[in-house]
Amino acid sequence: MRFDLHVHTRLSPCSRLSLEEILGNARRLGLDGVCLTDHDTMAAGRSVREGVQQDGLCLIVGMEYSTPEGDILLFGPFEHLRPGLSAREVVSLASGLGGAAVAAHPFRAWRPAGPGLLGHEALAAVEVENGRNSLEENAAAVRFAARRGLPALAGSDAHSLEELGARPVDVAFEVRCRTDLVAALLAGRCAPVSLAPPACRAAVSGRAAGCF
Repeated sequence: MRFDLHVHTRLSPCSRLSLEEILGNARRLGLDGVCLTDHDTMAAGRSVREGVQQDGLCLIVGMEYSTPEGDILLFGPFEHLRPGLSAREVVSLASGLGGAAVAAHPFRAWRPAGPGLLGHEALAAVEVENGRNSLEENAAAVRFAARRGLPALAGSDAHSLEELGARPVDVAFEVRCRTDLVAALLAGRCAPVSLAPPACRAAVSGRAAGCF
């Protein structure tokens, strides 16, 4: 299944992508699944039925959690996770709750990840292809994941319809719910789709808008 693991709705202050646009266009863009990863909230789950939609799209609610040592994509039961935790606390909690914690764009020059995140033994994977990163930032993440022997992931980091699906991953088995996706992530059964790198349109426009 082809998933975009990193998508922001208008619940993220810097995103202009509506839930209706995601649901109406994801299949047309070749996606079998989308993960909603708004900044520090999983409130999207109150507006949509999670799981397989009528058109076959699998919609999963996750979160991008902000810490002083970098941003963390969380997949699992984190609706009640309180804000203000350190990166080390978040990754430890994710592991304890049976979820997956992924280092999001860890080598982005203006928001790099620190050792509390990158050095954590329970980190599930590293986002090595981010649609809003420069080629150099993504390359640094590739090298780090290879050094640590961690699974590599991709995500569009979409804040607009034009970005949705730009950096998909292939999931090796069927995903119908959040638990299925977490199992695939923890088993290392997700991998970036090989795509020719497009012009990094969002790396500039996103930063100018103050987006993460």
